[in-house]
Amino acid sequence: MSIDLQGLALAPDLSDLMQRLTGVAARLQRVIARNGITQDLAAAQGTNAGGDGQKALDVIADEAFKTALEGSAVAHFASEEDEDFITLWPGRLALAIDPLDGSSNIEVNVSIGTIFSVFPAEATPEASFLRAGRAQIAAGFFIYGPQCALIATFGAGVLKWVLDPDTGRFERLADLAPLPEDTTEYAINASNQRHWTAPIQAYVADLVAGAEGPRQRNFNTRWIASLVAESYRILHRGGVFLYPSDNRKGYERGRLRHVYECAPIAFVIEQAGGLATDGQTAILDLVPQALHGRTPFVFGTAVKVKRIALYHDAPERAGHLPDHEL
Repeated sequence: MSIDLQGLALAPDLSDLMQRLTGVAARLQRVIARNGITQDLAAAQGTNAGGDGQKALDVIADEAFKTALEGSAVAHFASEEDEDFITLWPGRLALAIDPLDGSSNIEVNVSIGTIFSVFPAEATPEASFLRAGRAQIAAGFFIYGPQCALIATFGAGVLKWVLDPDTGRFERLADLAPLPEDTTEYAINASNQRHWTAPIQAYVADLVAGAEGPRQRNFNTRWIASLVAESYRILHRGGVFLYPSDNRKGYERGRLRHVYECAPIAFVIEQAGGLATDGQTAILDLVPQALHGRTPFVFGTAVKVKRIALYHDAPERAGHLPDHEL
């Protein structure tokens, strides 16, 4: 066994899927640790189905997860690297995956990862994946960094495992506590500021104003450009992440994909007591229209996400309202 699932009342097919996913993740961690020794994992490999540049590690990870599903209960499969949904064989589960998140950071040794989402399988892949994210039965992500960790939810809180490099086994640690509420960190790519909509412009301007502004305190900005790394930090330290829509062509709905990036992260964040929205509406209540459909994404500590929604709905009050009134 490659993961400690003791004490979890998981259906056998879901337990088997987790064993398969963790087995691949453990192998990928070793491959990543050898980057540049036997292969350049950041070498360009063309463009994926979503129009983003594809790296060698993207392809390696995608093929590894597909191969690991042979003989599993996964009937339908959806990946960032594939043009369309794939139906494998009869089964009870549907798996959506971003095999290698944050691939632009491979060559600079920044944490990258894998994001996954599990739904009950319906008759077709479209019916399985193109529905509200509240139908998910499991979701989470692996982060490949100084530690290889797994963060996951099965609908009853957020669980954490860390890969023991000596045994190749994911050992379960203490479940994650609810997100801290009193935090001063926010994550957004400030280089896009001139393209943001008015509510996002106003929100960030009030943060930058610090103690002299309407929020009357100083804030720190963070930006890693790796969704799994941003999520891991927020789950442990609180704060808020924003990848909003903006006025550039191709960014009208942001850049992050609903099915295999935003919906699984939103499930995890809500299970940790936080919120995840498109700026106003809960991600888990929205229905994606296509496999690679995009959505603006805001997630983190609940009061911070609520305040961002208020900048859209009542901007004259948004910067001045105390947290306890949100």
